[in-house]
Amino acid sequence: MNNRLLIIGGLTTLVLILVIAYLVGFWAWIFLCLVALLLVGLAIWDLTQKRHAILRNFPVIGHMRYLLESIRPEIQQYFIERNFDGKPFDRDTRSIVYSRSKGADDHKAFGTERDTGRIGYEFLLHSTAPVAPPEKIPTVRIGGPDCRQPYDLSLMNISSMSFGSLSKNAVVAMNKGAGLGGFVHETGEGGLTKYHRGNGADLFWEIGSGYFGCRTEAGRFNPESFAEKATLPEVKGITIKLSQGAKPGLGGVLPGPKVTPEIAEAREVPVGVDCISPASHSAFSTPREMVRFIGQLRELSDGKPVGIKFCVGSRTDVLAMCKAIWEERTAPDYIIVDGSEGGTGAAPLEYSDHVGTPLTEGLMLVHNALVGTGLRHMVKLGAAGKVATGSDIVKRLIQGADFTMSARAMMMATGCIQAQKCHTNHCPVGVATQDPRLTPALDVEDKSKRVHNYQKLTVREAVQIMASMGLNHPSQLNTRMLRRRVDHLNTRSYASIYHWLREDELLNEPPRGWAADWREADADHFGEHAPVGYLTEPDPQWRNELDVQTSAMSLGDLRASLRSGETQRPVPTPAGSAGAHAAVGAGRGGEPARKAAASSAAGSGSGTNSAGDRRGEGQSEGEGEPRSEGRPPERNAEEKDIDGARPRRSGSDTGSTPVVSNEPRPEGRLGS
Repeated sequence: MNNRLLIIGGLTTLVLILVIAYLVGFWAWIFLCLVALLLVGLAIWDLTQKRHAILRNFPVIGHMRYLLESIRPEIQQYFIERNFDGKPFDRDTRSIVYSRSKGADDHKAFGTERDTGRIGYEFLLHSTAPVAPPEKIPTVRIGGPDCRQPYDLSLMNISSMSFGSLSKNAVVAMNKGAGLGGFVHETGEGGLTKYHRGNGADLFWEIGSGYFGCRTEAGRFNPESFAEKATLPEVKGITIKLSQGAKPGLGGVLPGPKVTPEIAEAREVPVGVDCISPASHSAFSTPREMVRFIGQLRELSDGKPVGIKFCVGSRTDVLAMCKAIWEERTAPDYIIVDGSEGGTGAAPLEYSDHVGTPLTEGLMLVHNALVGTGLRHMVKLGAAGKVATGSDIVKRLIQGADFTMSARAMMMATGCIQAQKCHTNHCPVGVATQDPRLTPALDVEDKSKRVHNYQKLTVREAVQIMASMGLNHPSQLNTRMLRRRVDHLNTRSYASIYHWLREDELLNEPPRGWAADWREADADHFGEHAPVGYLTEPDPQWRNELDVQTSAMSLGDLRASLRSGETQRPVPTPAGSAGAHAAVGAGRGGEPARKAAASSAAGSGSGTNSAGDRRGEGQSEGEGEPRSEGRPPERNAEEKDIDGARPRRSGSDTGSTPVVSNEPRPEGRLGS
């Protein structure tokens, strides 16, 4: 049936074309002949090529599939998506940014379009007696006990975006906007460039694993070069980037063709050569070394605030940092938590979707860790990741932050239309491209005013929301003021959903949900390095099932017998218990089974990645043995460093799909 319709439609079209050509005359026939020759040539090409099966089966008309696919994002954004379900930012959020940046009306009539009955819906609690917003917008004092030049930071600032990722016009526009509004512009790890200076903006200079702008020829940290730039008057703070939300655990790569002379000058790298940021720092490899590096940068910058930025991974890592801070008596002045929903940097989809901790859980985890170790009063906490509206700011402050950083919303204020072509060098509005044909379209003077307007009105809206909640200052916010729908009938406050640690609780008596991670955290090692028994059995053997004790004794009696050494062979535990899998694969001797059965379980708490999440429940605190007591991880002696070469296609081209090489991602290279 479909083929009949196709034939009838084709014949009808052909007849119409012939009739029109007959009526027009000679030149129409010439034109038709040229078109026919081009179509015949295209058909021959489609039939002989080997890369696309659809074109071989449906020559010429098969190209319609690729045409429609190329305009799919535009159709989706402009004609299909609703106001509240677009991703990464929905239409309502983008409209707020655009309206405020232009100074236009940002009101919306006829009520919310959100589904307030949806599980996960969150809302803030207003007061029956609202207060007037303060005349002076609140700021946050950044600077711990060792900082000699503290800085008052706005509630919302421009997050890290490098020159090279952004065009020079976009960087200058944001920088001028920050200068007009008196808020901070963080440089991004691409270096402190001439486009960040001279516009009146205060800067936080970000230092990444590539040490761009303060590196030796070998790519290592250069203290002299750093000190020269860090003492500039417009540099108000230093941020050490450990990881970023878009691709935690990966570095970055700027392809050689994009490394222009300007970028090469700013980053202190060769022109036209792939510019690679390793996945880890070469200046430090342990929490203790990181803390000492913080102290070194503070001294080289003449006492300016120094902080760290990372996307939360293992909770053990965060606790190891806290232990290192206590042992070295050196603390960062601030920590910026980057949520895994962050995304100004292009990344493999697996990383964007499945690696790293989202901002809500990561922020509360770090906040709890600092409170529980008695460090929260010294270290200010920032939140970065999809912060775009006044309510976003208030929610993050309730969840533990002192200030927020925004990147993509600032891009939209500069003109970004969420085309999601940042990594292609084809940004249609000139924000995220180095193409000299596209960048001049971005007018610096106009866009700088838009950045200023957007930040000013959004912070003002956040302060107004707090006034509607009956508050005069962000310090009065608490976790009872933010509620979430947990099922179709009930809502609960953040105070009741999550477990919030008390001051010094980890130092005095760690709760069950934190105890195992706290024991394992070690100031001299990053990562979770507790061995898993059933994976490290040196001499696995088949067991005689007749010799396996299948006792019906209770779990408590079983643990007691294991501790006393009465049972020498692995004993199957009840289904679902923490040691079930360990007992099955333990082999002779039963030692891994005893470890697994005796390990303590974790309760509920703020954040993720607790030991209890991995090992089940049913064990009281203190039972069993510590997982590793901070012993260093066992490394494979045969491990080799990744050379970090950029993956390239095979040099031969047979007309079919080339086979890519076996070289690893350059972003995954470790700091040397």
